This record gives sequence, C-alpha cells and structure tokens, in this order.
Amino acid sequence: MLLQLAIKGLLVALLPLSIVWASKDTDKYRKLAWVTVFLTFDLVMFGAFTRLTDSGLGCPDWPGCYGESNPFLAHEQISAAQAAMPTGPVTVAKAWIEMIHRYLAMAVGVLIITLLVVAWRKWRQSGRADARFAPAFPMLLLVFVCVQGAFGAWTVTLKLQPVIVTIHLLLGMGLLAMLAWHASRQGLAPLPVPALHGSAFRDLRLPAAAALVVVFMQIALGGWVSTNYAALACPDFPLCHGKLVPDMDMENGFHLWRELGKTAGGEYLQVSALTAVHWVHRNFAVAVLLVLGWTAHRALKVPQLGRLARAILIVLALQLLTGMATVFLNWPLALAVLHNGGAALMVVLLTVLNFRVAIGSAPHASGLSAHPAPV
Repeated sequence: MLLQLAIKGLLVALLPLSIVWASKDTDKYRKLAWVTVFLTFDLVMFGAFTRLTDSGLGCPDWPGCYGESNPFLAHEQISAAQAAMPTGPVTVAKAWIEMIHRYLAMAVGVLIITLLVVAWRKWRQSGRADARFAPAFPMLLLVFVCVQGAFGAWTVTLKLQPVIVTIHLLLGMGLLAMLAWHASRQGLAPLPVPALHGSAFRDLRLPAAAALVVVFMQIALGGWVSTNYAALACPDFPLCHGKLVPDMDMENGFHLWRELGKTAGGEYLQVSALTAVHWVHRNFAVAVLLVLGWTAHRALKVPQLGRLARAILIVLALQLLTGMATVFLNWPLALAVLHNGGAALMVVLLTVLNFRVAIGSAPHASGLSAHPAPV
C-alpha cells in the first residue's frame, strides 16, 4: 500500500514538474520553487475544504483508506459505514475528499525532495559558492513537511482533536511561508543598481514582522473556531447574541487538550464556550486590521514595495468582507474556503514583504536586486 501511495503522490507531482521543465524560463529552479509554493497554497485551500466539509475522518485510518491506497478498493467498507450512519464522518464523497488531500500532500513532499536534490546538485556545480542553492534550507523544508505529515496522521488517529488539527493548520501555513521565503531567495541576482533606500527598509522591519506575527495569531484563532465548529456561535454582527460582550466560558472554550465537542472533564461543551472562541477571533481581527493597515501604509512610501503593499490592502479588505459575509449568509462553504485561502495568500504576501525588507535593509543592498516575485 505504501508503494502505491508513493506512486500516486509522484503522479500528482508530475504535472507541476512537467510545467517547470517545459517552461521557457531560464532559471528553472526558481520556477520550481514558485510552483511548489503554488501547489502548497492549493493544498492549504483543499485542506480547508476537507475540514469544512467534515471530511477529516472520511478515511478513519492513515495513510491509506481502510488499509487500501484509494477509496475504490475500500468501497465495500466505506459503503457499509455510510449505510450505518448516512450523515456520519465516513461517506464515499468524504473518503475521496480526504484521500485527494493526502495525495496533494504527498505531491508537495515530492516537489520538496526535488528542490533539495536539484539544489544540492547546483550547489556542487557552483563550487559551493552560490548561496541560493545551499541545501540547508531545502533540507529544513523536508524535515518540516515530515513533521507536518505526522500531525496529519495524528489528526486522524486522535479523532480530530482540536489542538492537533489547529497545529496541523499552523504548520501548513508555516510551510507555505518557508517555501515563499525560499522562492523569494531565488529572485536575487548581483546587479549594479542604485542603493535601495536602506533606511526606509530598516524602518519597516518591525512593522513587517509584527504583521506576520499577528496574522499567524489570527490564523490560530480562526483554526480554533473551525476545529471547534464555532463559526456560527455568534449569529449576528457586529454584536454577538445582541450584546457587545456576550456571556462566555473562556476557560472551557480555550482549554487546549480536550476531545472534540467536550470539556477537559469529558462533559459536552456548552454554547457559551463556543461563543467565547468565536468572539475572540472576531475581535482580534481589529488588531489585525490596525497592524496590517499600518504596515501597508508604511510600505506604500517605499517605491519598490508599492505593488506588494497594495496587494496586502486588497487581500485584507477581502478577508474582512468574506469574514462578515460568512456570518450574514449563515456560513456558505464557498465563502468559508475563500476566507481560508485569503489567510494563506496573506501569509505569502507578508513573507515576501519581510524578505524584501530584510534584503533591502542589508548592508550590501546596493549590490543586489530582487526580481519581482510572482505573487
């Protein structure tokens, strides 16, 4: 079964690999790095779809599905589980959603291994002189994706325990950020260009880092909302149950180590606990709005960062709109997935911003130029 799963992951990875090698881009490693970012973004989006359709246990074992490499071979067991509980966690559709998510994850793993192999080869060919191809960072990516895979397994074996699912989400976003940073490094080339206003870049280091930190904090809160099924715990907006500060059970709502839908003591989680989860995520969005707005405003003053700053403002506005619309429209699936995708896109944009700020504020910035990143 493991060999069959590996072959499926390789087959999925062949499409993006073929696109890279068939492209006319002279720097195919840079192309491969950004294609890996794109596929990882797709994986994060499909992971959100898997979570929001309650398909995380569509195949209740790991890494296969009832010990098979695809739901076709496990059709009898899946159909029996669906017949016993038609609205339960195991159905034919949910099994396919879960396994497609796993195939995409394996494909990302194949692309990261390819990045490592090609980087090692180019690093050796350059006499270990080209820092872009130093294999340390691709090796770190490979270790990180293996850790992410382990949490994916625990998500299933621990029956969607909220803290495990949330960490799995954060690791996925972290992997996306690391890949975006690695891909941005490939856009550097020594060029005789004027200085990049080093002081303006240095002044942006704190705002850019703060923006990325608060976004990850909000993603953690959003993941906690999703994994606890608290998206509709506040059915109105901007108030919650008609109050500015509703009745809330913070202790049970934010107790990390507990089963899904239950308190640490094993009792069923009350609405007040879910309300606390939703209310904190909703109100922390104000902090995100202020910090990201401040950062983008500062970045707009630097000519080399104007386009990136405008993209951050656009995605920020869309995130606010999709977040509010999710409540007003009673949590439509498409909007919820789009909201998750916006968070992933914001992670990419802020990672690229932090990279460009770091490069622009470096002592040697006058001798380097960052090629525009395809974000």
